[in-house]
Amino acid sequence: MRSDDVADPAARRHHGNRHGRSEHARRAVLEAADDLLVEKGFAGVTIEAIASSAGVAKQTIYRWWSTKTDILLDAFLQDAAEDLAVPDHGEVGADLRDYLSSLTHFLTRSDAGAVLRALLGQAQHDPAFAAVLRARFLDEQHDRDRLVIERAVHRGQLPADLDVPAEVDQLVGPIYYRLLVTGDRIDEHFTDRLVAAFLQRAGRS
Repeated sequence: MRSDDVADPAARRHHGNRHGRSEHARRAVLEAADDLLVEKGFAGVTIEAIASSAGVAKQTIYRWWSTKTDILLDAFLQDAAEDLAVPDHGEVGADLRDYLSSLTHFLTRSDAGAVLRALLGQAQHDPAFAAVLRARFLDEQHDRDRLVIERAVHRGQLPADLDVPAEVDQLVGPIYYRLLVTGDRIDEHFTDRLVAAFLQRAGRS
């Protein structure tokens, strides 16, 4: 077996499909990085620790990523794509309540949320990484945050001249403010009040 293959019996039994072995190794690295961050915090995550936990050689990691931050970002993006699906119940109030509840759970109680908080902290003193984080996640997340409202405008459930960006800021901004600044509790009562205030502004209360 090559030294940069996954060092476990399942991988050794996998023959004739190099891509399969590589994908197995890649996913093992992403999962190991996630687990280490939750267990030890950002400073405790190293390439060496990730390689050991994932059962791969460091050369395997450097085949795909240059830094631990790159690995954590890829791990986070994979989780975000899976966990932040935008609901479509056909009614804007129900959709927003469901989406903000899911977003809050993702940010505050999931391992992926811990990864995001670490990445946002890193971005504060690394302008180059901040640009990457914005391009690869924050812009896409902003599109997700807008989707429920944009869909409702297209359906005629909300005014066509609604200032969608401003309304999105007022819906999700308080969640991020509590998450990153005050540390105040974010619960369903809080997010439901955000939705109720939006519906009143939009003439839907």
